[in-house]
Amino acid sequence: MTMQTVRKREMALREGRKILIAILAAFLYAAGVNFFIVPAHLYNGGIMGICQVIRTLLMDLLGGTRYFAYFQNFDIAGLIYYVFNLPIFLLAITRVGKKFFLKTLITVTAMTFFLAVLPITAVVEDVLAASMVGGILSGTALGLILRMGSSGGGMDVIGVFLIKWKKDFSVGKVNLMVNVVLYLACLFLFDRNIVIYSVIYAAVSAVAMDKAHIQNINVEVTVITKIHTEDLEREVFHELNRGITKWQCLGTYTYQQSHILYIILSKYEVHRLKAIIHQYDPHAFLVVNEGVSVDGHYLKKL
Repeated sequence: MTMQTVRKREMALREGRKILIAILAAFLYAAGVNFFIVPAHLYNGGIMGICQVIRTLLMDLLGGTRYFAYFQNFDIAGLIYYVFNLPIFLLAITRVGKKFFLKTLITVTAMTFFLAVLPITAVVEDVLAASMVGGILSGTALGLILRMGSSGGGMDVIGVFLIKWKKDFSVGKVNLMVNVVLYLACLFLFDRNIVIYSVIYAAVSAVAMDKAHIQNINVEVTVITKIHTEDLEREVFHELNRGITKWQCLGTYTYQQSHILYIILSKYEVHRLKAIIHQYDPHAFLVVNEGVSVDGHYLKKL
């Protein structure tokens, strides 16, 4: 078995684990929504919140028809959300990347399935408790999904596209703008208490998501190695899609020729970068500095 085959197999296993975790996180999200948010008649932010509003209006419209009892058996907001995501999937594959598209497709499909099959059951009666616990569960789930290099669709994909189009955009900014419009509309359509508790839920969910995944924490890595680095550089380019700045240097202790590699990437790519470097040079010297400010041509990732 060649080294290239081994690396491909390791990469496939690594991506498979990420997809599995994203699917489990989709289940956690659906549990938070169907066990806490929907029974309390609260509304998500973003496109899912818009789909829930459409669901409520459809249920009111079908209230006097024979289809009403059928739709009461499960929440159709997940199915509406999937339909909304179809053009967003097209955006993901053409503008963001095929790997991101595939992971997002799998995650959103799993999320829609779990939202449809998990029974809507009120675990707690208190609305404030439901908004807090539901926010923690759904926010943590979305953060884990993002951390696995996938997304829950909707505004996450649109946010990534806007980041690539205009550097000062972020997923958080896009979600905030959509949520302001959404909850203002809810204020006119529904009871104000529902809107207030929905805002609490959205705030708790955002904090939980940030704890599980903080977008674009930039990390600078300086590598000092004595080996020829061409193969190492190619693997970093291929696997991480990151550029490298390279210097030749002289060690003042040994007076041996060395190379300095300087790389900027996100905190979730550091582990893989270390594995690549130690694969080629187990004795390489690494300096990792988190939270650096980056300006210029730099690829932001989820």
